[in-house]
Amino acid sequence: MKKTLCAILLAGLVVTPAAVPLFGQAKSAMTGTLSLSGAWALYPMALKWVEEFQKAYPGIRIDVQAGGAGKGLADAVAGMVDIGMVSREINPAEVAKGAFAVAVTKDAVIPTLSVKNPHLKALLARGLKKEEFTGIWITKTVKSWDALIGKTGKAEIHVYTRSDACGAAETWAAFMGKKQEDLTGIGVYGDPGLADAVKRDPLGIGFNNVNFAYDAKTLKPVAGIVILPIDINGNGTIDPEESFYGDRDSLTKAIAGNIYPSPPARDLYFVTKGKPAKPALVEFLKWVLTEGQKYVPETGYIVLGKDKLAAGLEKIGAAGVK
Repeated sequence: MKKTLCAILLAGLVVTPAAVPLFGQAKSAMTGTLSLSGAWALYPMALKWVEEFQKAYPGIRIDVQAGGAGKGLADAVAGMVDIGMVSREINPAEVAKGAFAVAVTKDAVIPTLSVKNPHLKALLARGLKKEEFTGIWITKTVKSWDALIGKTGKAEIHVYTRSDACGAAETWAAFMGKKQEDLTGIGVYGDPGLADAVKRDPLGIGFNNVNFAYDAKTLKPVAGIVILPIDINGNGTIDPEESFYGDRDSLTKAIAGNIYPSPPARDLYFVTKGKPAKPALVEFLKWVLTEGQKYVPETGYIVLGKDKLAAGLEKIGAAGVK
C-alpha cells in the first residue's frame, strides 16, 4: 500500500511540457527567419540583442550585416531585409516610401585623433569649439594644427570623413548645421576603417560612433586613438564638467544626462517596410523594447526614456507589454 501511494505521489510531481514555462526552462516554439542590415552604430547592439533573443527563441534564425545607415534604410524599404538599422532621423520622403521607424536606443558620434598627434596635450586641454570643427570639416578655413593652438609650424590637419552614406557622418555634420555631403576630407568606408585611418595618421582627425572609438573590454579608447573633447561652453578650455571621455561609461553617462550635445548624440532606429506584421518580427521588436533593454548599458549604449519605449510598443501594436 505504501509503495502504491508513493508511486501516485511521484506521478503527480512529473513536470509536463505545459508546466515548464513556470520554471523558465521552456524555449519559445516560434520559428522563422529575420534579417537586419545597416548602421555600424547599431551593429554591436544588434549583435548582442540577437545573441540573447535567440537563447529564448532558438527557432528564429537572424542574420545581421553592417553597411551604413543609408544601405539599411534602402534595404528595408525595398523589402530586402526585415529591419534596417538607421542611426539618424528618418525624413518625410523616406516615410512616404514606407519607412516605419521605431527608436530602440541612443548613442553619439565623437571626434577622434591619433595618440601620436604632435600637439596632443594642448588639444586635450583646450578641446575644440563647434566653430573650429566647422572650420576643419566644412569651410576648410582651419588647416594647421599649429595655427589652431596659436603656434607657428606646418603640421597640416589631415581630415577624414565617411565615404558611405551613414548616420554617423550625417549626425556629425548636423552638429555643425550641415549635411553629410557638406563634409570635406578623405572618404573612408565604415566605422572600423575610419578609426584605423586616424590611428595610423599622427596629423589625422576623424569621428566615430562611441562603440568603435572605445574598446568593449577595457572601456578605454581604442589603442592608438584619443577622443578630442568638445569645448561645449566655448571658453577655450575643457572644464571639469566637460571632461568625461576617459572611459566609455563616463561618456555614456554624459550622453544620458544631456551634457554631451545632441547632435552629435542621437536616437538609433529599427526601420521596417510599413507596420510590421510578420510574427517573428513583431516578437523581436517587442522583446528589444522590453526585455532587451537590460542589455543596453553593458553594450555601451543609452536606454531610452520610458515614454519613448512605451511609444514604440504602442506604434507596433504592443501597448501595455512590460
